[in-house]
Amino acid sequence: MQKIMYDDTIVKIEEELRCVCTKIKREGRKILSDLGITPPQFEALQHLIKENSLTISELSKKMHLACSTITDLVTRMEQNGLVQRNKSTKDLRIIRIVVQEKGYQIIKEVLIIRRNYLSGLLGNLEQEQKKLLTEGINIIYNRIM
Repeated sequence: MQKIMYDDTIVKIEEELRCVCTKIKREGRKILSDLGITPPQFEALQHLIKENSLTISELSKKMHLACSTITDLVTRMEQNGLVQRNKSTKDLRIIRIVVQEKGYQIIKEVLIIRRNYLSGLLGNLEQEQKKLLTEGINIIYNRIM
């Protein structure tokens, strides 16, 4: 492999982003665990809420997981009252997964706790610093998405 020399700023940004992502992911997993759901269930709920409903196949593609894995995931979520399987009125072969009130409530709680965590980390920043941080993150976000 060819050794590539990077600007010190790129090296620092990469290291700090990696550290921040790891710590936020760890905190996020702790929050989910405290609320009794797994990271894949959280991801599935987000997709389902964004799309209003999805089939197993559609959710499988969005999460990049096998249909059999999604079927098991949805079954556990259904048993926990997070989602419900609904037959399509147009085609009875199609079953759509929809989020139940408990699923919406858990997502709401997770987001409140995550935002409280972030607020605690950034609470003493000046508004201008928050704006600059937002702009920097936005640049990366827009290039990735």
